[in-house]
Amino acid sequence: QVQLVESGGGLVQAGGSLRLSCAASGRTFSSYAIGWFRRAPGKEREFVATISRYSSTSYSDSVKGRVTISRDNAKNTVYLQMNSLKPEDTAVYYCAAKPGYPRTDSREYNYWGRGTQVTVSS
Repeated sequence: QVQLVESGGGLVQAGGSLRLSCAASGRTFSSYAIGWFRRAPGKEREFVATISRYSSTSYSDSVKGRVTISRDNAKNTVYLQMNSLKPEDTAVYYCAAKPGYPRTDSREYNYWGRGTQVTVSS
């Protein structure tokens, strides 16, 4: 069982930065792949980034070059550093965990946090 809690969201102007955190409970956190997903108002949930247990990363085209995902297994935490934010990045951001390899399909993930709101003003 893994419990996830996101933090770090907020209101920021376009061009600004935020760092989201995903804090996890559980002794086996380091063995899980972690994904970040987001849901904008009126839209489907979409993939943002993933990180494997070995810290291999993957990004959606919409955030590539602006976002960095990283993990600190000693702190049971995954981070999502977001730079050059745009109004279209406004969404609730969720982290999710799954055993094994990371996937971009949110349906593959077993455990989810409750999300943190990111709002980017123009």
